[in-house]
Amino acid sequence: MSSQVKSSSAIVRSAPVRGFFRKLSTAFVSAIVLLSSALPAAAAQRPKRVDLLVTGGTIVTMDKERRVIEDGAVAVEGGRIVAVGKRSEVERRYAAAEVIDARGRAVIPGLVNAHTHIPMTLFRGIADDLDLNEWLTKFIFPAEAKNVTEDFVRTGTQLGLAEMIRGGTTTYCDMYYFEDAVADETARAGVRGVLGETVIDFPVADNKTWAEAMRYTETYVAKWRKHPLVTPAIAPHAPYTVSEAHLREVRAFSDRTGAPVVIHVSETRKEVEDISKQMGARPVEYLAAIGFLSARTVAAHTVHITEKEIGLLKDFGVGSVHNPQSNMKLASGVAPVPQMMRAGVALGLGTDGAASNNDLSMWEEMDTAAKLHKLNSNDPRAVSAEEALMLATTGGARALHMEKEIGSLEAGKRADLVVVDLDALHQTPRYSIYSHLVYATKASDVRTVVIEGRVVMRDRRLLTLDEVLIKRKARALRERVSRSIAAARPLAGAGAAAACGRRNSRARG
Repeated sequence: MSSQVKSSSAIVRSAPVRGFFRKLSTAFVSAIVLLSSALPAAAAQRPKRVDLLVTGGTIVTMDKERRVIEDGAVAVEGGRIVAVGKRSEVERRYAAAEVIDARGRAVIPGLVNAHTHIPMTLFRGIADDLDLNEWLTKFIFPAEAKNVTEDFVRTGTQLGLAEMIRGGTTTYCDMYYFEDAVADETARAGVRGVLGETVIDFPVADNKTWAEAMRYTETYVAKWRKHPLVTPAIAPHAPYTVSEAHLREVRAFSDRTGAPVVIHVSETRKEVEDISKQMGARPVEYLAAIGFLSARTVAAHTVHITEKEIGLLKDFGVGSVHNPQSNMKLASGVAPVPQMMRAGVALGLGTDGAASNNDLSMWEEMDTAAKLHKLNSNDPRAVSAEEALMLATTGGARALHMEKEIGSLEAGKRADLVVVDLDALHQTPRYSIYSHLVYATKASDVRTVVIEGRVVMRDRRLLTLDEVLIKRKARALRERVSRSIAAARPLAGAGAAAACGRRNSRARG
C-alpha cells in the first residue's frame, strides 16, 4: 500500500473524523424525519377543493342570528353549502375552479315564490280591472277551456321559469294541470319546485273525472318523489270546488305518499259566506273539522280568517301564503299578516298567477307586503323591511315545509343563492341592506343565480333556457288565445257561470 493511501486510511480511522461523519449522518436522518412529519401538516393547511366559491359580497344569511357578513364568501360542494363566513377565512379553507366574484354586490338566499300558477303567464293581461267572479267566468275559464294543452303548459312554464330565474326566484310552489309536464320543464331548467297537480270536481284540461285525476296524480307523485329539485304535490283546488269526500281522499293520499297538499283557502268574502252556509263553519274551521289540515298543507291566500282560524293554522302546522298584489288587484281583501306573524304561523309570500298580478316578481311582493300592512293597520312598524325579506326567504321555506333545506345561507342547506347588484342609481347611496333590498331593489338588479349549486344565470345570461325561442313560442300562442277569447265573449253572464260548472277548473288565477 502506498504511503498516500495509508495516510488517507489513517485519517478516516481517526476519532475526530469518525465523530464528524456520525454527526452528519444523524443530522441528515433528523432532517428527513422532520420533513416527513411536516408534510401532513402542510397538506392539512392546503385549501380543500369544492365545486363553487362566491366571494367578496355582502352576505345576507337570513339565519337565526340574521348575520350580515361584509366581504364574505360562500363555499358550495355537492349542491349544498359547506361554509359561510368572512372571505379571508373561507378562502383559507376552500378553493374552487369556479368562482363568482360578488364584490360590491349582495348575496342572498334564493327567493321562494310560495304560490303560483306558472303556465298562466300565457294569459298575462287578457283581463284586468275586474272582480274575481267576472274575471273568472267571462275570461279565464273560457280561455282555459279553449287553450290549455300539454304543449301550452310547457311553453307557459318555460316563460315563467325564465322570468323567475331573472328575478332571483329559486323555489316556487305551483298549482295547475299537466303538472308532470310542469315538473319536466322545471327540472330541465334547474329550478326547485313544489308542484301540485290540480284535482277538482269538474272536467278540466288534463283529466275529465275525479278518478282519472287521482290516477294521474298517483303516477305523477311516484315518478318525481325522489327528485332533488321537484317535490310532487296534490292540489285540490278549493273547499268550494272539491267535495268533503274528495278532500278526505286527498288527505288519505297525502298520508300514504307523503305528498304535500296545496289548496286555496278563504280568498274572498263570498267564499267564506258560501262555505259557512253550506258547511256550517268557516273554511279553515271546516277543513280542520273534517281532518283535512296537516303539517303537509300549504294554504294559499287565507285573506278572510279569524283569530280562531289563525290559531288552527298554527296548531296544525299549516303553511300559509300571502299574495298581496293579486289580492289587491282583484279587490279580494287584505290578509291579517301581522296577526299571523305574531301567532307564529308558517307564512310565506307568493305572486299568484301572472293572469292576476301580472308578473312573477318577488321583489314587488316584498315591497307591497311591507307597505300594504303599514297602511292597513295605520302602523308603520307593522311589517318591517327585514320581515318582508324573511317572508320571501325563510318564511316561504317554512310555508312549504322545507325550512331544513332552503331559505337561508347556512352550512348544510341546499346551495340556492342569488347575487344582486347594489350600485344602480335607484340603489345609491346604501345605509341599511334590508331597506335597500326590499324598498329599492328590482328584479332587473339580479345578476347571478345558483340553484342546487348549479349556476343557472350568470351575469344576466340564462344558461338553462333559450329566452329568444321561449318568447317566440309565447307570442305565437297569443294569437290563439286572443281568438278564443273573442269567440267566448257570448258566454258572459249566466252562460259563462253554467260553463264553469260543466267544464272548468280554477276559481283562481
